[in-house]
Amino acid sequence: MPGSAHDRLPPLPLERLDSQQRAAAQAIIDGPRGALYGPFVPLIRSPELMETAQRMGEYLRYRSAIGTRLSELAILVTARQWDQQVEWAIHAPLAAQNGIAQLAIEAIAQRRAPDALLDDEQAVHDFCIELQQSKRVSDATYARALALFGEHGVVDLMGINGYYTFLAMVMNGAQTAVPSLGVAPLPE
Repeated sequence: MPGSAHDRLPPLPLERLDSQQRAAAQAIIDGPRGALYGPFVPLIRSPELMETAQRMGEYLRYRSAIGTRLSELAILVTARQWDQQVEWAIHAPLAAQNGIAQLAIEAIAQRRAPDALLDDEQAVHDFCIELQQSKRVSDATYARALALFGEHGVVDLMGINGYYTFLAMVMNGAQTAVPSLGVAPLPE
């Protein structure tokens, strides 16, 4: 990462959290994530923002209209576009566990277009690349995603890109420490 490598907003000891922060942290710990990690470490400083973000993220990560496999692919593309090591460390294994080919994951890490994606994966990849790089989606790419996922799925796909961009910005700005999960870091 450019700049200094220290974590600007490191984990806070439980005893230093105020009551609103404690309640927000407990809600995440009690939810499907099971722990306060990644973007929630810096976000705990703004508990209402963290609670709101967590609710959106829980929907997009676990219940989106495009399903977990394609959501994880969209998360990886977003993480790569933002050089976000924490998102990558967390989601590269999840993408593989949910059926994204390891060769595709490696290609994304190297900023190459993956070969031999399934049709729905290719549509998600292309949509995300266009949205992240061009800040728009071409009519052809949009129509392809719409035909595969419907309006609900397209809106959720845009939401995944936006949500994980938000988290990438928070963690890149905070220089959030990358968890030791045995995942190779994204190459420069």
